Amino acid sequence: MPDIVRQHVNFKFFKVSPEWRRLSEAEKDKGRKEFEEVVKRYQSKVIVLSYSLVGIRGDVDFMLWRISERLEDFNEMSSELLRTGLGKYIQIPYSYLAVTKRSMYVDKHQHEGIESSRARVVPGNTKYLFVYPFIKQREWYLLPKEERQKAMDVHIAMGHKYPTIKINTTYSFGIDDQEFVVAFEADSASDFVDLVMELRETQASKYTVRDTPAFTCIKKPIHEVLDDLG
Repeated sequence: MPDIVRQHVNFKFFKVSPEWRRLSEAEKDKGRKEFEEVVKRYQSKVIVLSYSLVGIRGDVDFMLWRISERLEDFNEMSSELLRTGLGKYIQIPYSYLAVTKRSMYVDKHQHEGIESSRARVVPGNTKYLFVYPFIKQREWYLLPKEERQKAMDVHIAMGHKYPTIKINTTYSFGIDDQEFVVAFEADSASDFVDLVMELRETQASKYTVRDTPAFTCIKKPIHEVLDDLG
């Protein structure tokens, strides 16, 4: 069986400067159109999903979830986006880089559709994406494999109680500041809150150093995302 080609994953968050909203409607329309054209062109070779955060957080307005086998695609696409009319008025408060990798804890939890057994991300079509980076204590990695497995068994079983929520775990060791980036796809924010509250009670959770900032993203076509900017 051939090796699965792993993917690079990027969650890029954008904030529009106040000067953007003071431009004429013609200038804004031109800038939005240029930005949209770049996104659509790259969607032919890169997985690019767009999300609005207008009214959700104060420090970001929208996000592009990008998945590609080539790391260079992120660099080339970002360069083109910054050269658009809109690109001149955007800041990038957060941008998280990771790669896909098969989890070492899932051998005992095989069932149809399990996310962690895949080395590739296949986004679904849910309304929301909940994204956050996180870091574990170094003590976690020094625990015996059997002890970590036992803790993760409980963690994984808890997730199975919420079958409508899909987790995408990606790995950032050495290529970005965090160790992991997780992205939960769901149609209900309240279900996700309940899941995270339950996960806080697991043994594995006590080894988390940081799991912020956390982003609630609303999935929309790119033209609707850009229209939200005003």
